[in-house]
Amino acid sequence: MKAEIHPTYEPVVFRDLASGEKYLTRSTMTSDKTIEWEDGNTYPVVDVEISAASHPFYTGKQRIMDSAGRVERFNQRFKGFGGKR
Repeated sequence: MKAEIHPTYEPVVFRDLASGEKYLTRSTMTSDKTIEWEDGNTYPVVDVEISAASHPFYTGKQRIMDSAGRVERFNQRFKGFGGKR
């Protein structure tokens, strides 16, 4: 590997703005904002809009689409439109 071309891989905190959860991990991302972690050290913090803590798929709060009802409404709306030629 060439020296001096790779970004630094350091500890960083990702904070989910929707749920308030915080994760300490390692990343090449950086930030000017910092946060004091539970171990007493200060780390850069990256704010994210959504993570596994707030994503509907992972929390089980996702909406189920009623696709059958939508198809029936579509067929009802366009019944007789463009009949046989």
